[in-house]
Amino acid sequence: QSILKKLIHSAREQKNESIVLTFFPHPRMVLQQDSSIKLLNTIDEKATLLEKFGLDYLIIQPFDETFSNMLAEDFVKNVLIDKLNIHKIIIGHDHRFGKNRIADINDLIDFGKKYNFEVEQISAQDIDEITISSTKIRKALLDGKIKLANQFLGYSYFISGHVIEGKKIGRTINFPTANIQINESYKLLPKNGVYVISSIINNVLYFGMMNIGKNPTIGENQQSIEVHFFELNENIYNKNLQISILEHIREEQKFNSLTELKAQLERDKLFSLNYIQNLK
Repeated sequence: QSILKKLIHSAREQKNESIVLTFFPHPRMVLQQDSSIKLLNTIDEKATLLEKFGLDYLIIQPFDETFSNMLAEDFVKNVLIDKLNIHKIIIGHDHRFGKNRIADINDLIDFGKKYNFEVEQISAQDIDEITISSTKIRKALLDGKIKLANQFLGYSYFISGHVIEGKKIGRTINFPTANIQINESYKLLPKNGVYVISSIINNVLYFGMMNIGKNPTIGENQQSIEVHFFELNENIYNKNLQISILEHIREEQKFNSLTELKAQLERDKLFSLNYIQNLK
């Protein structure tokens, strides 16, 4: 976000256009056949986040083996100069690029002199006292440390999905839930458990609580995402929702009966309402 703000300010100052160039799929998915890698954002979520900054262009470069073999200077000449006509490039403190990630900031500065563009590097210190990385954010999410993850991100971590029909067991204990289906298997989910969430539905902000897990009380074995909204009285089947995750309430538990489960959900709701009241 620090880089993006600097990019947009610099582009406007020089009467140029701001461009973000990103790769998809993730290079590790292609080069390591690492289908287990989980990302913080789907490509659509990334586009939504970037759009909010007021960028002029987002370019998604398809990443494949052929592209991965492009030498650093060929990338600069063929892509950055010939196709994008760049005047200035702003990058993070640890940026590496080109085949086998062999080139670094010093190479980029040399290319800048050769091809007549400016290079600005954002140091880790400019971003924060501690170096924020996607690895640290992933770990926080997998540990259920939502507040820490959100602090690192600068926004509330969110998931995007489609509301599908479930078994409607929640209705029987007065906690109807929306089952959220996420189509992108590479999207990182926080650890199983119960969370305070929010979502904007038809331009109205709603709060609620969400369970990620296997519903052990009713003997389920497949992971699901279920959201119970407070004060929502409309049909949301087949809607696409963005669910912001605000706080971790507790681990997923197995209860001896639906009555015990309902009692715990009442306590979870009370926790959530108190948390929301403090937010307000």
